[in-house]
Amino acid sequence: MSLETPEIKTGWLTLRRYRVIAWVAFASLYVIIITGSLVRLTGSGLGCIDWPACNEERFVDVSSPHAAIEQVNRLFTGVVAASVIAAMAAAFAVRPRSARLVRLAGLMVLGVVGQVVLGGIVVLTGLHPLSNLGHFLLSIVLMTWAFWLVRGIPAASNSAQEVSDWWLKLTSRHSWSLSKETRVAALARYVLTLTSIAIVTGTVVTGSGPHAGDELARRFDVALTVAARIHSVSVIATVSAAVWLGVALWREARVHRHITAAWEIFLLFAILQGGVGYWQYFTGVPIVLVAIHIAGSVAVWLAALNLVAQAQVKAVAQ
Repeated sequence: MSLETPEIKTGWLTLRRYRVIAWVAFASLYVIIITGSLVRLTGSGLGCIDWPACNEERFVDVSSPHAAIEQVNRLFTGVVAASVIAAMAAAFAVRPRSARLVRLAGLMVLGVVGQVVLGGIVVLTGLHPLSNLGHFLLSIVLMTWAFWLVRGIPAASNSAQEVSDWWLKLTSRHSWSLSKETRVAALARYVLTLTSIAIVTGTVVTGSGPHAGDELARRFDVALTVAARIHSVSVIATVSAAVWLGVALWREARVHRHITAAWEIFLLFAILQGGVGYWQYFTGVPIVLVAIHIAGSVAVWLAALNLVAQAQVKAVAQ
């Protein structure tokens, strides 16, 4: 029996066209993570000392390099806001309408509003490391919603089951069991969980190091070497779980071919990310490598999400 769902065209905004709008929102959210990291890495976090205006004299100020960098990042927030608002509005207009797409797009709008508020808190608290940490982690949450938005758009080649609310499975103890029936899906979730821990510990490393956004900005009261070692342990644990998953996939290669591809992508990104991490640590954390590492952390997270998604599709099919 075929699981294909033909696309219903009852208006000008079809799911195929909506996919383009969703991908624009996804890309803009990724780009602003990179531009935000450049603000911090170039020491431009206090290029604008006020919020929402740049300073007491000007709403927009590009009179200095630091102010210009911070201002460009703030202005790009408008692009991000426009893209997610468009995604939400289009989610109501698209036919056939999906309540899940509306919900995810709405969460993205709320998340961007939260980012704007957090951005103000970051500036008004003088780049406090906790506010910076929250700012980045909310970006990861936004990328998660954006990932499920673009993935959740039904198309002729997708199963309707594939876009179900898979996260409800997270509350089930059985779905985390390492029994033979659920081992692959459970291990994929463990990989995702450990990846999230690695990302959090990575933000602590950044908040303890030289790239806190400004020379006078407060750092976490943790030695950089200690923070880096804790982060390394979390990364090693993540890769170890991924290797364990790889062994499980190898034993059942005929059953899990599509999951194997997602696993290979995740493992490749994780190894490259780990390599860049060690490279930057032993070379004095140069700005270019740190920027690549930050962008890579998002790519690894998305690869982990894709791994869980592929494993979940197989679990549903079974």
